[in-house]
Amino acid sequence: MNRQELLGRLRAGKLSRRDFTRALAAAGVGIAALPLAGRPAGAAANLTVYGWGGYDVPELFPAFMEKYGEMPNYPLFGSEEEALQKLRAGFQADVVHPCSYNVKRWREAGVLRPIDTSRLPNYADIWPKFKEIPQTVVDGETWFVPFDCGNASILYRPDLVDPEDVAEPSWSLLFNEKYRGRLAMYNTDTTLIEIAARVLGMENYNSLSDEQLEQIRPMLEKQRDLMRFYWDDSTTLEQAIASGEVVAAYAWNGSVKSLRDQGVNVEYMVPKEGILTWVCGLVLTSSPVGDEQAAYDFIDAMISPETGEFLIAEQGYGHSNRKAYERVPQDILLSLGFDNPEEKFAIATVSDEADEPYRSKYIALVEQVKAGVN
Repeated sequence: MNRQELLGRLRAGKLSRRDFTRALAAAGVGIAALPLAGRPAGAAANLTVYGWGGYDVPELFPAFMEKYGEMPNYPLFGSEEEALQKLRAGFQADVVHPCSYNVKRWREAGVLRPIDTSRLPNYADIWPKFKEIPQTVVDGETWFVPFDCGNASILYRPDLVDPEDVAEPSWSLLFNEKYRGRLAMYNTDTTLIEIAARVLGMENYNSLSDEQLEQIRPMLEKQRDLMRFYWDDSTTLEQAIASGEVVAAYAWNGSVKSLRDQGVNVEYMVPKEGILTWVCGLVLTSSPVGDEQAAYDFIDAMISPETGEFLIAEQGYGHSNRKAYERVPQDILLSLGFDNPEEKFAIATVSDEADEPYRSKYIALVEQVKAGVN
């Protein structure tokens, strides 16, 4: 796929944030040098928003576009680690779009500044649970404004999976030898560790002891040998599920909507060990380049119910604003697992990131397993 085709798919909403950057890499296109189609020559208020591909569309910040009449500058990153390292090296931006589990690390790296939520009228309507995510509010100062969210669970083909194997919903389906070569997992270290730990009945996911990790190792080795692949982008996963190449996989709820829109019969499990919830959002950097009020206007536009309606109905992700769900048809909410959102977000457990030395141990274990090192 060439550069123009990639841009066309992005603008049409056919590529997710991560899929876009993966596709660029596969096509040999550099992200930093890529000017997005339709971007005006002069960015609004000289504002620079550093984010994922697929979010630089006017429908996600309509109030900002109405006030300023043009897009902000919108360079893209391929991963949050890449973004952090560029910011530490001196790259300047005003607003960045990381996930909640990175806020502590970014704050301690000195690349963020606190956010005055009184300057965000829509902040009052954010789900209370999302305002209490650990490490996003420290000593009374807010460092992160929740924006998009979603679930991670097992997506499966009910026509290709034995009903007995899903009668009691469980993450153990992704360790079932019956489906050797037809399973897929997300290619990330801490998630692989956490899923195995949940199946084993462990609950201290972010502080697993060396003894617990030794119990987890054979689980990961078993799963490795059952995998069709570890996936990096959801488009690849969805294609494999649609064709029947993969019958069950770790997936985000956006893939549910995508596959059902294609007419593929899929179900989204609520495992007895618990479903995972992720929340990403917006932060202000310690080295801004544009107008400060424009930065606040941009953030407030992103967390508006109008933006939430588009994000949910068109992109299949959840939104932080409670009022957004009132604007979306119930059948769409049901298909994405967002029916009765008040109840579900009240009990949601937001995925967190392990601190050191645990994180390094998890990464080392997964790398060893994937490399076949005993």
